[in-house]
Amino acid sequence: MGREDYNEALKIGKKDYHSRMLRGAMPTLQVLDDIMPEKGDYSEVPLGLVQIPANQIVGTKTVGRSNSFAANFMPILSEDTEFAAKWGHLSESHLEEGIRDPIKAYEYMNKFYVEEGNKRVSVMKFFGVVSILGNVTRIVPKRTEEKENKIYYEFLDFYRLAPINYIWFSEEGSFAKLQEVVGKEPGAVWTEDELLKFSSIYTRFSAEYQANGGGKLKITVGDAFLVFAGLYGYDAIDEKTTSEIKELIVKSWEEFELLQEDQEIDLKMEPTKEKKPLLNIRLPLSSTKLKIAFIYEKTPGTSAWTYAHELGRLHLEQAFSDEVTMVSYENGTQENIDSLLENAIESGCNLIFTTTPSFVQASVKAAIANPKVRILNCSLNTSHRYIRTYYSRMHEAKFLMGAIAGAVADNNRLTYIADYPICGSIANINAFALGAQMVNPRAKVYLEWSTMKDVDIEERIKEVGSSCVSGRDMMIPEEASRFFGIYHRREGHMRNLAMPLWHWGKFYEQLIRTIMDGTWKYDDSSSATKAINYWWGMSAGVIDVVYSKYLPNGTKRLAELLKTTISSEVFNPFSGVLFSQDGVVEENPDKTLLPEEIMTMDWLAENVSGSIPKKEELKEQAEPVIKEQGVKIKEG
Repeated sequence: MGREDYNEALKIGKKDYHSRMLRGAMPTLQVLDDIMPEKGDYSEVPLGLVQIPANQIVGTKTVGRSNSFAANFMPILSEDTEFAAKWGHLSESHLEEGIRDPIKAYEYMNKFYVEEGNKRVSVMKFFGVVSILGNVTRIVPKRTEEKENKIYYEFLDFYRLAPINYIWFSEEGSFAKLQEVVGKEPGAVWTEDELLKFSSIYTRFSAEYQANGGGKLKITVGDAFLVFAGLYGYDAIDEKTTSEIKELIVKSWEEFELLQEDQEIDLKMEPTKEKKPLLNIRLPLSSTKLKIAFIYEKTPGTSAWTYAHELGRLHLEQAFSDEVTMVSYENGTQENIDSLLENAIESGCNLIFTTTPSFVQASVKAAIANPKVRILNCSLNTSHRYIRTYYSRMHEAKFLMGAIAGAVADNNRLTYIADYPICGSIANINAFALGAQMVNPRAKVYLEWSTMKDVDIEERIKEVGSSCVSGRDMMIPEEASRFFGIYHRREGHMRNLAMPLWHWGKFYEQLIRTIMDGTWKYDDSSSATKAINYWWGMSAGVIDVVYSKYLPNGTKRLAELLKTTISSEVFNPFSGVLFSQDGVVEENPDKTLLPEEIMTMDWLAENVSGSIPKKEELKEQAEPVIKEQGVKIKEG
């Protein structure tokens, strides 16, 4: 039996050897000594006995035995050698009583290299053993700025909390996300029961993912699992049967394929103007009447954000009074969003707008389960294949607002009140500061956050003595407060000067016309798997600034001139030399920041006094939004 097993393993080894030779790849085992850092550039940490994932054992410690095996650890020496006889005896021992003696191995960058027990590893890999007991020494390299090194150090931090070595990621920050996905606080140690639960869930997912062709994707199983668990919920997956997990994996496959893309998001900066053939123009606009649902997080009476979207819905009622029917749902939460989407779909809605970033995961789940329903989520820089997302370039309007504030400020002091530190909001702050600086080089912008814990913003404004404040974008109907847009403060009197306008009605109208006339499909390229984000601005008429009668005529003319240059794309607020609080961001006077750089800004302009808060500094209400859209602060 041992000889027969060896001959079978030999065939597998030779096949792998020749295949790698033809591809120009190394045909034998990797050697740790060949790739280890120089002496003094690493440390050794004994881990003791460890269950080593068999598929992560990739080589030998020294060169001595590397040429006895193909790169897949199958033997390549002929069957009449002493090596073959010993391999055969080990094979028989494994079948009779199992190989019990632990191997001795080194771990480097979460790959394992055998020092003693190469033949044992070869035999156990041949029989498909999942993990192998070994006495392991960890080789820890010095910290560097290389991506793999940063991921490895994140793994080391995670390993102290949960000694799990069988999951790996290709992107920074993923181990921290895993800790969050499973419901653990940062720094919280896992219990034995939690480790067993994770092993069960991950093993079932991994098996079905690989069976569906996951090995062909250029991502790790861990990458796919993180998306899957974030989408369907870690505890919910635990309750599903293996067949249910398999079904969800198949339905969600494009989400995994999307992770392979270097540029995951296809940004649509302007409405599609694809011309249809002349004969098609005479055809009916839509064969299926649209029924549209709007799902709001709050009510139009209590939220300026919801009120702006409700105005957009009312605009649609006028623009398409005969072609569409509409329903709206208010007070959506993380607990009821799934049922709200289900209700909308069951009532016959074939187009759904979820109007806050915190609803994005529920939107994707509903879209996967109901492929004939179009679902769009109002968020920025979000990568999902089954829904489309939309937002507006509000920073263009904020630049005008900053120019207005800088022109009318009595003492060069301005206050900007922001809500959440999410994608797009930092660009709004910086655009405002740059606009103020353009017309008033001495203007200083004092940044406050309305979602910060234990902060009295009104008291802070008084302390600073700002004469001009940028508050919430528009008024809330049931509050009737004058603290919105830009308002001038003088001797206790407030006077509104201008406010930015989210013209969601024009956005929704143009988008729905693309569905009716068939140009919706032209936005989705058949040659690439990318997430579609609509990010329109002043040039599309979806962003504007409204002036009050109190704004000086000269300042209004200046703002109109700036608006014209931005709308015609002659000028971009983030063009030319740019300085942050920490120094130069861009030194080329002829360069304009890319849209992706604007969306994901993590720095504040040099004339801003304040900082970007951390999640723990914010009120509880901010958590769902920050989870989906929070700005990622890059070190250095």
